Amino acid sequence: MSNVEQQPDFDFQQAGRHVLAIERDGLAHLDQYIDDNFTRACRTMFHCQGKVVVMGMGKSGHIGCKMAATFASTGTPSFFVHPGDASHGDLGMITAQDIVIAISNSGESNEILALIPVLKRLGVFLICITSNPESTMGKAADIHLCVHVPQEACPLGLAPTSSTTATLVMGDALAVALLQARGFTAEDFALSHPGGALGRKLLLRVADIMHTGDEIPHVTRDASLRDALVEITRKSFGMTVICAPDMMIEGIFTDGDLRRIFDMQVNLNDARIADLMTAGGIRVTPNTLAVDALNLMQSRHITSLLVTQSDRLVGIVHMHDMLRAGVV
Repeated sequence: MSNVEQQPDFDFQQAGRHVLAIERDGLAHLDQYIDDNFTRACRTMFHCQGKVVVMGMGKSGHIGCKMAATFASTGTPSFFVHPGDASHGDLGMITAQDIVIAISNSGESNEILALIPVLKRLGVFLICITSNPESTMGKAADIHLCVHVPQEACPLGLAPTSSTTATLVMGDALAVALLQARGFTAEDFALSHPGGALGRKLLLRVADIMHTGDEIPHVTRDASLRDALVEITRKSFGMTVICAPDMMIEGIFTDGDLRRIFDMQVNLNDARIADLMTAGGIRVTPNTLAVDALNLMQSRHITSLLVTQSDRLVGIVHMHDMLRAGVV
């Protein structure tokens, strides 16, 4: 802090750009390590009958936590175990059906090295990610993935920077390669994120939020305009559907239609809704994704959609329903 105070004109932007340049260079070198060992690691993880357990100390541990989380959310069951905790009982979480990915830049992490004999005795398959294939971890691994960068972005060469970034990217490369090999879909992704906005958008169906039964505004074609207006007011959707007795849709009438007929000097007392309705109506099925229904509303500049099965009206979904459900 004292050095910064003594350099009031220090160029923080230049320093930041220098870090980005060094880390970009580190990632550029990473391409050479997407090799046969990478393929073997992916195939082994793809066929894993248990879980992928990630380990790492210090900054490598933080990268390992993110790596395990990415695996887990993209179709590869995974969790992180801290090597220190593993030495004090958490090793019991690991079975012979699992795969362990151990991360250490030097490949000489004492906490991980202490666990390797036990993992070998359990018959656990070991993938090590280090910068040195000749390290103790590199030699002990069933598969070694090399992640070596020319230099750290830290000017002292001490704080893990470029190396942790490259390790994170290698983890992403593994996860995404496995995702593609599994044919993992956006809906599969949403199943592991049911509480978030993504889950709501990809899992919520129109059937989950639509109004049904007596909540549906509808009249028959024999209804008067006055009857239709009463139904619109009573149900508060700003529209009503004109249906046959079997709920087959014949047309719709909206607040906007009402404003237009005022300009036509229609006799409100004698008018029949069948003469004023708009035939058809924009429809979706109960199984339509709520986000797709929302996109349809926005593209058509409307606030309600008819929900149908075999052209029969079974529900109404309104823009407000989307807001309440958190789809918007």
